[in-house]
Amino acid sequence: MNYVGRTNISSARLKGLQKDLHLTDLQFDTVLAVLYASYCSAQIPSNMVLIATRPSVYISICIVLWGIVSASTAAAQNFTGILLCRIFIGLPESAFYPGAIYLLSRWYTRKELALRSAIIYAGLLISNAFGSLMAAGILSDMEGKRGIQGWRWLFIIEGSITCFIGFCALYILPDHPHSTRWISPEERHLAQVRLAEDAAEADKDYAEDSAWSGFKQAISDPKVPIFALMTCSLLLGLSFVNFFPTLTATLGFDTTVSLLLAAPPWIFATVVCVLNAWHCDRSEERFFHIAGPWWAVIIGFIISLATRSTGARYFSMFLMSGGYAGAALVLVWVSNAVPRPPAKRAAAIGIVNGFGNIGTLIGSYAWKAAWSPFYHPSMWISLSAIVFSSFLAFAIRCLLQRENRQLKEDQVKQLSESSRARIEEAAKLEGISFQQALDRKRGFRYLY
Repeated sequence: MNYVGRTNISSARLKGLQKDLHLTDLQFDTVLAVLYASYCSAQIPSNMVLIATRPSVYISICIVLWGIVSASTAAAQNFTGILLCRIFIGLPESAFYPGAIYLLSRWYTRKELALRSAIIYAGLLISNAFGSLMAAGILSDMEGKRGIQGWRWLFIIEGSITCFIGFCALYILPDHPHSTRWISPEERHLAQVRLAEDAAEADKDYAEDSAWSGFKQAISDPKVPIFALMTCSLLLGLSFVNFFPTLTATLGFDTTVSLLLAAPPWIFATVVCVLNAWHCDRSEERFFHIAGPWWAVIIGFIISLATRSTGARYFSMFLMSGGYAGAALVLVWVSNAVPRPPAKRAAAIGIVNGFGNIGTLIGSYAWKAAWSPFYHPSMWISLSAIVFSSFLAFAIRCLLQRENRQLKEDQVKQLSESSRARIEEAAKLEGISFQQALDRKRGFRYLY
């Protein structure tokens, strides 16, 4: 529902939203983009707040808030009204995905994180299929019911479902391993020991590891800005997602069929995403599992640029959507590359996802209606962006390989007070000596 709340406006456009609100093409693009302006800017402070609060409460409240605003979009009567709704949807939505990845990283080891994160991301992908199917049903069956246009019913129904999920999440989501109330003390201890064994340090913040300190540590780590730029370029390359119903509409079918055709590529992408992540965990490899699906997107764009055949263009959409199997693992790689302290990891995830979604904002203007029906200039922009992302991913791989070579005994001995405290805590949790924990720390290696 997080993704549906961002992209359902494209489905509503096919059933008259743009016409009813008297929006120009530029105004519609602005309505798409403005959500990402608030969404991007709020992600870093949101993750900084998350580490100091109960995640179950914070994330649940944010889910309910964006559900309320999404439902309220049905009341928009003009450009100003829908613009304000989109701004205020972006703010609470910013808490969910980076917050969810950070919360998973507090419970799962580096070798377990890819599959679990991909399952969450699969929810985002399947929402493109589910959202299109649900939109097709609502827009066709609810048009004119109680004197309300179908696209307004779309926002009312989907916003209401989101609110219900938010209330349920309050009772389902866990907090941090040391503070979750509905597991036993033994289970809390086990959860902390597993993470301590994984990185040879307790997954715990100390006095000097404040949210602000974590932010400063994150921006001073050269890997984080490269990750952020890579993600920005990647999401520009994948920005077709916000226009996917429009792209399927260019195949020449009516509105309902176009929405139905938008579903199979995302079902395919969901399956590929989970299988790719499963093998990523098994192999303990990151670069090829992340960049490989992007290369399939490049092939998809080349096919679309080379032919006007309906079948070939539809096949290319499967390849294009499959690129999200790599995107699903980007924040996993960030979490693996910035394992401790948690405050730094939370800030890094917020920085990368927040800055990265600027690419989606830019992409809102890359798929101009004037370039329809084939959108060749848009595809060239996207193709170039994904090629650039691949180069940056390779640079990160090389950087992590170099850092692994530098993880010698003399570097490990230069411990900060908080790092030493986390190693001592890990030793205490596992019932081993500090020297044994320190020796294991020397064996720690980044996954690349």
